[in-house]
This record gives sequence, structure tokens and C-alpha cells, in this order.
Amino acid sequence: MNIIIREINDDCDEIDLAKSFLYNQIKEVYGIGPTPKFHYDIEELKDYYILPERNNFFVALDGDNIVATAGIRSYDKDYEFLKDICFEEDTASIWRLMVDKGYRRNGIARILVETIERFAKNEEYKRIYLNSHRYLDAAIPFWKSLGYEVTFEEDDYDETTHMIKNLI
Repeated sequence: MNIIIREINDDCDEIDLAKSFLYNQIKEVYGIGPTPKFHYDIEELKDYYILPERNNFFVALDGDNIVATAGIRSYDKDYEFLKDICFEEDTASIWRLMVDKGYRRNGIARILVETIERFAKNEEYKRIYLNSHRYLDAAIPFWKSLGYEVTFEEDDYDETTHMIKNLI
């Protein structure tokens, strides 16, 4: 296994491959197909991750095959419980960290997060926000192992946990 991590190119074919990978992972992990309410950023991947200056989308490749993805973009939520902590100007958010089942437990997610954190620091973000779900057994322990701290847990149908890591 020779994994290469790199930024996705502004190329229609490569963007379509990333979308296909993401939708396959979402189907496998969550059991749902493309849902505009939840996957608007995938449909408009170029506009959300590639074109904006302080955003980016990374892929992990094994040969020509995408085996993992991770996106980073300026924080754009309006959660009341984060209104005094997270701001678009100084907070990045991680999206779509997904690793193909056959490639998990090989450190690929950790390398993608390190890549994202370097990118965020270079773009002068002060912190990174993300959310995950408690029903994904390995998710919260993984993020905690990388220094992300739980800031709020919702009792919603998705068991959403909001996490932040300060970069400075």
C-alpha cells in the first residue's frame, strides 16, 4: 500500500470521482443515498472546497483509487451554543473525513487530519470545529486522541457531538 495525500484538482472528472467515493461511503456507513439537505456540499464540492481561498479538499490515493477524503472550510454554522467561540474569520471546520473500510486502521485518517491542521495553520485559522456522531463507535475516541475536545452534545436523532481544537 503506497498512499499519497494531495489536494483535489479543479477537474470535473476528479471531482466526480470524489463525489462517487463520498456517496458510496455514505451509503455504506449511514445506509442512505444522496440527500440534498445533508449533502449539499458534495453536490457543490467545487464551490464549497476548491474555489474559496481558505478552503480545500484532500484525497488519499492508492494508485488511481480514492481511498479516503477530508474537506476543510471556513466555519459557516450559526449554532447558538458556539456563537461566542466560532467565527468564520478564525475558525475552520472539517467535513467529509471518510476512509474506505478496507483501508481503515492504517493511520490514513490521522495523516489527513494532520494535513488539514497544517493547512488551517497556514491559512491563519485559530481553531478547528467539527461534529461527529456518538453511534459511530470509533469516531469520538479518534478525535479526542488528536486533541479535539467535546464542546456540546445534542440529544438529537443523530447523536451529534460538537468538538473543537485550538491551533494556537
